[in-house]
Amino acid sequence: MKLQVSYQWRLREVTATRGIFAASDLSPLLVERGIELSSVQVWRLVTQTPERLSLPVLAALCDILEVTPTDLIATRAENVARRRLRRLGRSRRG
Repeated sequence: MKLQVSYQWRLREVTATRGIFAASDLSPLLVERGIELSSVQVWRLVTQTPERLSLPVLAALCDILEVTPTDLIATRAENVARRRLRRLGRSRRG
């Protein structure tokens, strides 16, 4: 069996529980911790699931929200059946 790992970015949910409802409210809190992102970058961070995230940004978010990375990123690993490819006796070209 092969494992497929997935994750859910929960920043929007966690910020709402802390009374932060607008991405723009997060920007000055990040700046206080030395993280300078454009308003668009902060908006994307809140509204979309990032494929990459720097550790300083993650650490700042955890500090601001008083959470751990596991509160912001829910992970799951599921078994996935591997597909077996049948070998053809002839060339694929025809």
